[in-house]
Amino acid sequence: MSRLRYAVPQWYADLKSALGRAKERLSHAQVEGIDWYWPAEEDASRSAEQGMVRLLTPFDPVVWDRERFELLWGWTYRFEAYTPVAKRIRGYYALPILWRDRVIGWGNLSVKNGELKSDFGYVESPPRDRVFKRELDAELNRMRTFLALKS
Repeated sequence: MSRLRYAVPQWYADLKSALGRAKERLSHAQVEGIDWYWPAEEDASRSAEQGMVRLLTPFDPVVWDRERFELLWGWTYRFEAYTPVAKRIRGYYALPILWRDRVIGWGNLSVKNGELKSDFGYVESPPRDRVFKRELDAELNRMRTFLALKS
């Protein structure tokens, strides 16, 4: 709650009532003593069923709260762009890989000679599912489009 004073300073004077109103609008569950909230209309199971792969930025809401990330996914992720090269574990700008409902690893992307180059690491092992390969390729194609690169 104390972090909200920086995120939404306009609410801080009346933070308790603002949180009360938000709790009325949000779905809620308590898991292992931690309260979790999400938009009531959100159906998280839908994207998990479809088998989507997404490369998340280090500043994505799923990623930026490092404590929550470790609670949800069971491994430590750090943004290493400002870490000396010799001390980097996952890479300069490693992008967490969201597969279905799990963050399973990270990818480092670069552009060389107009082509997208990718290098992936996994917490355990890469999924062997053909759907994963297809969806990872689709995500890389979305990145090529975003970067205006040739397919």
